[in-house]
Amino acid sequence: MSSLRRTPLYDLHVAAGAKMVEFGGWEMPLQYQGIIAEHRAVRSGIGLFDVSHMGEVALRGPRAAEGVQRLVTNAVGKLDDGAAMYTVMCYPDGGIVDDCIVYRRGPDDFMVVVNASNTGKDLAWMREQAGEIAEVVDESEATGLVAVQGPQAVATVARLAQADLAAVKRFRFERAEIAGVPCLAARTGYTGEDGFELACPAGRAADLWSALVAAGGTPIGLGARDTLRLEAKLCLYGNDIDETTTPLEAGLGWVVKLDAGDFIGRDALVRQKAEGVKRSLVGFRIEGRGIARHGYSIVDRARPAGEQAIGQVTSGTTGITVGGAIGMGYVPAARSAPGTELTIDCRGKDVGAQVVKGAFYQRG
Repeated sequence: MSSLRRTPLYDLHVAAGAKMVEFGGWEMPLQYQGIIAEHRAVRSGIGLFDVSHMGEVALRGPRAAEGVQRLVTNAVGKLDDGAAMYTVMCYPDGGIVDDCIVYRRGPDDFMVVVNASNTGKDLAWMREQAGEIAEVVDESEATGLVAVQGPQAVATVARLAQADLAAVKRFRFERAEIAGVPCLAARTGYTGEDGFELACPAGRAADLWSALVAAGGTPIGLGARDTLRLEAKLCLYGNDIDETTTPLEAGLGWVVKLDAGDFIGRDALVRQKAEGVKRSLVGFRIEGRGIARHGYSIVDRARPAGEQAIGQVTSGTTGITVGGAIGMGYVPAARSAPGTELTIDCRGKDVGAQVVKGAFYQRG
């Protein structure tokens, strides 16, 4: 008997011939027809992602907004009903508990979507830090979550909906029935493409998925999800960010609003901002042959032996849409400017790379 957890869509993945793997304690599809084909399907058409393994935590009550603001670095007070925002939760030292999206469903009702592998840890943290301010409720088991991404995603979802979902703006959401399934439809995603993330009752997730497949959606596994998000230079918790990295080091300063309130980690981030970060997460392109993988050292061969490692690769892959080999990693702040030349130790072979500005891929 497998001890791994399964989403409400597990049987559909197996029936579709998916290669299943362990991910964050869940049995999830790695690929169906191959990572390259699935990646291209999202960039050119419409891809469907089972993200029901993600955690959904509600904070409710008259002080719910205060409870959320204690936990996150972004400005909760700027959200109105139907608005969402990307943010991070921090420890007192500024290290990242998790990155998440906060949805304001009402003045007394917020939903926070957290990473699958962190759900238990995050839930305990949220209850410990905000449980006396607001009611903290785990909605994960009851919630199915399907991401619909690609240039045809919005039109397809809108066609299946009994609402004008094409009018929903980025980081806004509407409640709607999609193919008869009640959903919270949010204009968010993790691929660099436009689209929706659809939260629905777990028991109806298979109906929603099947309707989206029938409407032309291509099922996409974790493999292409990773290559897509890396081309868009989106961080992955456990690779690019974790409890040892701060949002300022990770290039996420734009989600840190120091005037938002007395959130956990604020004092440490105020100090770090004043002193300046000592290292920065950068995107880079490999020059020549080689692929930089997570954990490879970024080196300076001019330094004495034993002191040559100056940074570390956090993510790396082949750029399926953008070509070449791409990656992200932490380097000393003095070496983070676009155009800076880097050397990466790829399993004993030195490979040149160059720091690039912004995302590798930007749609349209």
